[in-house]
Amino acid sequence: MKKYLLDLRVNSIEKVGERYVLLRLTDDKPLPEMLPGQFVELRVDDAPTTFLRRPISINFVDRKNNELWLLVAVVGDGTRRLAHLKPGDTLNTLLPLGNGFSMFSAINGQPLLVGGGVGVAPLLFLGEQLWQKGVEPTFLLGAKTVSDLPQLSLFRSFGRVFITTEDGSDGERGFVTNHSILTQESFSFIYSCGPKPMMMAVARFADGVGVPCEVSLENTMACGLGACLCCVEKTTDGNLCVCKEGPVFNIKKLLWLQ
Repeated sequence: MKKYLLDLRVNSIEKVGERYVLLRLTDDKPLPEMLPGQFVELRVDDAPTTFLRRPISINFVDRKNNELWLLVAVVGDGTRRLAHLKPGDTLNTLLPLGNGFSMFSAINGQPLLVGGGVGVAPLLFLGEQLWQKGVEPTFLLGAKTVSDLPQLSLFRSFGRVFITTEDGSDGERGFVTNHSILTQESFSFIYSCGPKPMMMAVARFADGVGVPCEVSLENTMACGLGACLCCVEKTTDGNLCVCKEGPVFNIKKLLWLQ
C-alpha cells in the first residue's frame, strides 16, 4: 500500500478519561486508504527530548468528515506535547504503515475483539469495518479501572461490549481472559491488542479452544519502515520487523505457544 507524508491539520482535540486525548486530523484532500490495524508515525515538533517519531494506532477513519482519529495515551514528553496541540495546528504524519487485520475469515462467523488499555484503540476501526460488512462483533475490553476504558459508547454502537476491570469498578473483576463470556459462548475468530502479557494469555486461550487469532504487537518502533531494526520480533520465519511485517500477526507465526 502506498505511503504518504502529509501535514495534517488538527480539527479538534478532546481529553478522554484521565489518560488519553483524541486527536481528529484532516486534510484539504481526501485522506488515503487505511486499514484497521495499521498505524501512523507522528513527528513531534518543539519537544527538545523527543527526537524520534511516535507510532500511534489508527483509531478510526471518519470518511464523512474526512478525519483520521488517533487515541493517544499521555505517558511521556512526546505524547504530552501532542496533548497540547490546538485546532488549526499541523502535524507531520507518515501513513499508513504496517499491515492490518485480516477480516475475510470473520465475515461469516462471530468475531471476538479483545483489547486492554490503549490497545483498545485499533479495535474501534476494526469493529466498525466488520459492522459495515454486516457482522456484529463482540468486544471484550479490560483495564485497571473504568476511567481507563475510553470510547465505550462508540464501541457499543458497533457491537456488544463486555468489560473487565482489575478493581471491579465496571464489568467483571479481573483480567479479560477470566471473563465469563469466554466459557458461555463460542467465537469463530479472535483479534487482540494491548499489553503483551494480556495478548499472550489471549493467544493461549485461542489456541486451547482451536480458534484462529491475530494480535497487534506494540514493540518499540522508531522509523516505521523496517530500517532501524528496533522492533524485531522472533517468529517462525525468523526475526521480523513488527513495523513492516506486522504489527498484526497470526499467533501461529509467533513463538509464544512453544
